[in-house]
Parts: sequence; C-alpha cells; structure tokens
Amino acid sequence: MTQSVLILGASGRFGRNVSEAFQRADWHVREFDRQKDDLLTAAKGVDVIVVGWNPAYPDWAAQLPALHDSVIKVARDTGATVVVPGNVYVYGPDQSPVWSASTPHLARNPLGLIRIDMERAYRESGVRTILLRAGDFIDTQASGNWFDMIMTRKIASGILRYPGRTDVPHAWAFLPDMARAVVQLSEMRQGLNNFEEVAFPGYTLTGHDMYQAIKDVVDRPVVCKPVNWWMFQILAPFWKMARCLLEMRYLWDTPHELSGERFNVLLPDFVPTPLPTALVQSLPKDVAGENA
Repeated sequence: MTQSVLILGASGRFGRNVSEAFQRADWHVREFDRQKDDLLTAAKGVDVIVVGWNPAYPDWAAQLPALHDSVIKVARDTGATVVVPGNVYVYGPDQSPVWSASTPHLARNPLGLIRIDMERAYRESGVRTILLRAGDFIDTQASGNWFDMIMTRKIASGILRYPGRTDVPHAWAFLPDMARAVVQLSEMRQGLNNFEEVAFPGYTLTGHDMYQAIKDVVDRPVVCKPVNWWMFQILAPFWKMARCLLEMRYLWDTPHELSGERFNVLLPDFVPTPLPTALVQSLPKDVAGENA
C-alpha cells in the first residue's frame, strides 16, 4: 500500500529536498499550499506530516509557536507522524563539543529559547514525532543559506568568505542526504520512540577543511577571507536580520559536531554523499569546471 506524506513548506530548501526524496521513494506526496489549503483537510489520511515551514529569523517569535501548535493539533486529530527538522541552536555555547539527544538544552539567547520551547511542545504533546537535528545546510541550489548566500557568493571571483575561526569544527548537512534520511526514518516510524530525536551526523569540518575541499573541486584559485562582521554590526540598529545573525555568530567559533551514534543504530546502511560530490552539486556550475 502506498504511503502518503504532507509537506508543509515544499517550496523552501528543506521541504523541496524532502518532497523530491519522498517522490523518489514512491510515496504519495501532497504539497501544502498556504494560500488556499486548509491544514486539517490536507492532512486527512496522510501517514506523515513534514514541517518545512521556516519563517525568517525576525519573525520566529511571532509566527513559530502558532505554526507548530497548529501542526500538533492536526497530528492529534489525524494520528499522523510529524517530522521536524531540528537545528543546533538549542544547545548554547557552554557544551562539550559532541552534541546528541542527551546534550542539555542550555541556550539563553532569544532564537535558541524559541527553538527549545518549540521542541518541548512536541515532546510533551504525545504526538508521534521524529526530530532530525542537523547543522548548517548545503543545498544543490541557491536557497539563502550561509553556504550559498555568504560563504560562496563570490566563489566565481575566487573568494571564499568564512564566518568564524578556521580551526574550529562545525556541523554541516547536505540536504539531499538529510532528505533521504527523513524518508527512511519515516518508513520505520512505528518502531521508533514516540518522540524520536536523531542527530544527523553529516560532515564535521573546520573552516580550513571546507576551504581545502572547495579548492579541490573548483577550476580556479581560491582564497579564504573572513566574513566582514562589522558590516552586520553597523546594520544591526536598522536591520533585524543582522541582529539575528550576530546573535548566532557564536556557533562559528564554538567547536561542535553531531554524534552519529543513534543515527547509525537506526540506519546502519545509510551511505552519505562524499563531500567532493556534494560540493560539486552545490557550487555554481561555472566554477565546478570538469567536476560538474
């Protein structure tokens, strides 16, 4: 029997990749249209609801609680499993460098606290939930993430901008891989914990690692330069997004990786995309040269 999934936010980076992965796995995929669809009606009969909605940082406080409350209510009414993409904002800077489901949520900044409250709502709701936690995204098309919007925006000119110390490990997730994991976890949902938190290990790379990996797949010399954070500081009084980016800056100087222990127990045969392949698929085709 064909399984069905409702994708919320299918036009966004996470939702788009997950929708494509479910389609490749022969699921029946419904893509929710917020302009014309009713959530309860759209969710009737589906096995899984994937929450790809992600407002801009400045809108989190006003929008995220109500969005997720509506998903929880509908999941209760329909019995669907909810898949939520988690991030690393909940942890805060004062942690050991390996983060997992057992790592305490110690963030005290506004964006971190919003995510803590959101995750707690699912955990306490009784709704069957899969929270797949990942680091910064690497996408196969420009979608407004750190990798394409800031770091590699001038890669055609041979410039990589790195936001933090280049000797600090940082967690990354190649979105097509994360999407495949979402499908596989959804297919085994009945055997998971009612609230199943799984860290997606992805790639753990220092800035130097990322620089070297990009140099190896592009067809021109590349230099690594720091992000000009002073520009965000100047803009912060007038631009809410700049204030939010500054708030999360600490992650670029905080050593961290996501433990693959639980992930590897659940999906022991999962084969991640090699980093060079992921970078070739994610960088502009005019710089990937013969590697594209």
